[in-house]
Amino acid sequence: MFKKLVLNSANKYASRWIVLAIDLFLVLQTFVVAYLVRFNFSFNFSTEDFLYQQPLVLVLALVSFLTIGSYKGVVRHTGIKDATNVMYAVSLVASLLVAFVFLNRTFHLFPNFTIPLSIIVIHYLLNVVVLIASRFIFKVLYRKVISDFKTYTNIIIYGAGDSGFITHSALVKDTSHNFNVIGFIDDNKNKVGNTIDGVMVYTSDVLTREFILKNKLREVIVSIQNIKPSRLMQITDYLIAHNVKVKVVPAVDKWIDGELNIGQIKQVKIEDLLERAPIEIDNPVVKSDLRNKVVFVTGAAGSIGSEIAIQISRCKAKLILIDQAESPLYDLQQEFMQSGKNSFTSEVADVRDEKRMQQLFEEYKPQMIFHAAAYKHVPLMEDSPYEAIRVNVCGTKLLADLSVTHNVEKFVMVSTDKAVNPTNVMGTTKRVAEMYTSSIAKTGKTKFITTRFGNVLGSNGSVIPLFKKQIEAGGPITVTHKDITRFFMTIPEACQLVLEAGVMGKGGEIYVFDMGESVKIYDVAIKMIQLSGLNFPEDIDIKISGLRPGEKLYEELLANDENTISTYHDKIMIAKVPTMDNKEVKLKIDQICSVNRDGDNFKVVSLLKDLVPEYVSNNSVYEKLDN
Repeated sequence: MFKKLVLNSANKYASRWIVLAIDLFLVLQTFVVAYLVRFNFSFNFSTEDFLYQQPLVLVLALVSFLTIGSYKGVVRHTGIKDATNVMYAVSLVASLLVAFVFLNRTFHLFPNFTIPLSIIVIHYLLNVVVLIASRFIFKVLYRKVISDFKTYTNIIIYGAGDSGFITHSALVKDTSHNFNVIGFIDDNKNKVGNTIDGVMVYTSDVLTREFILKNKLREVIVSIQNIKPSRLMQITDYLIAHNVKVKVVPAVDKWIDGELNIGQIKQVKIEDLLERAPIEIDNPVVKSDLRNKVVFVTGAAGSIGSEIAIQISRCKAKLILIDQAESPLYDLQQEFMQSGKNSFTSEVADVRDEKRMQQLFEEYKPQMIFHAAAYKHVPLMEDSPYEAIRVNVCGTKLLADLSVTHNVEKFVMVSTDKAVNPTNVMGTTKRVAEMYTSSIAKTGKTKFITTRFGNVLGSNGSVIPLFKKQIEAGGPITVTHKDITRFFMTIPEACQLVLEAGVMGKGGEIYVFDMGESVKIYDVAIKMIQLSGLNFPEDIDIKISGLRPGEKLYEELLANDENTISTYHDKIMIAKVPTMDNKEVKLKIDQICSVNRDGDNFKVVSLLKDLVPEYVSNNSVYEKLDN
């Protein structure tokens, strides 16, 4: 009961008027001490004059404190800024006293009234020391007393630079969490052994099992700007093995109004541990090229389409958001409205509907199209070639033809690495879509550009959300094969590539990323279990379910007969694809769309294999067509 009473009282901030009253009391006491110091701690001075001077000191101190606002700071969180405000306030007190003395001597406002300048100087110095020291003493006492009643979470901040110092300040000021920073870790030997705000700086060698257990270390906050993913993974792997949570401080440009908020410090996610540095594209031409243009985004309600739309909205373009999924499109519409975006229109429409698409083209007259609408789930499309072809091939064909007819400036298609040496229907339909846009690239003014990338972390249907749900359900996590690998990138990265391609592309290119090394899905699953604070396999196990229809062990960004051409960015390349007979390609794609209407899956898949010779089915009923 007593402990609860103390904690409740401690959580309440002292009234600023009480702080002001204490400051004024201390100013009067230091004025007494100033006289004692000046007269060698004796009373050989006129006490009558002293008593007349006290009210003036009190009034001028009150005016100064109210003017500067030095009493408004939360004393328990006193920092450099608060100390500076106090110094400004007492400097103003001294200045006003000096000014009053000189004015009185000049104009004889109060005959026989004066304050020795030596007293004012001593009083000023005492005020600086006493008022600032009193705040820090209270701060230390507060922490000492409350620490005996509160249960703290012991943490270490990894990084003793500016970001680490700001992180420490944010943690200290936060009253909703009970953090106790027991140290900093830094690789800079010049910092090791020093203290920051009373907290010792160590090397990473200190993080032994004995140190962790002895200090009951629960969390490590990594506060290093632009830390390499490989280094973050090294730190994370070591700490989670000792049951220590790892959190990261976001980049400075993501801080709220330039200040770090405690809520922005998040636990390390699997996205933070990609074994490659994220690719950054900051091209000012993108914004200028998109500004004021009418832009279609198909599949706008999907994970890729919505991010493309969000990034384009920052370029002051007139956005037309197109999707057949009503509810997700509504959610995106509400997100845009709540964030103050108004230069957009939402249209529920199907890219397979020729009449509806024609209507939208005539109404809005688009200048650029970002085509992200597609079916993408390999096993589902292996069972439904009819739908895969209708959307991925025929829907793309319809939009491409309308773009040529309506003189759209650029048509940017979002493709996939599964279109390379495809082993499934979905990947093949995306390759056919690539081929069609290439085949009509020179038939009109429209410039057709393709972007090709791997799996996108966090997108709808990707392994990360699936694994999270399986972990929340208590497991097991299902992985199709222990050796299966995939390339990964984040949604913002993927969409940056799409926008960059849309602006810089001259027509006919297939842009690909240097995505580094592919990642084993099995390893991703283990890391996600550990990042959730659980143990593998004791808490969550992994079940090998076997390759799904059409699935292959690894993906590729380039086909066997493709090479690359370098670009201005060392991480972005253009795939150099073999030349095709455009007329023959168009005829065969027309035939595929026509035959598909009959619903004969084997017949239409056979036509796909004829058009894309490298398409060899894997773990699929269509393997017999390869014999």
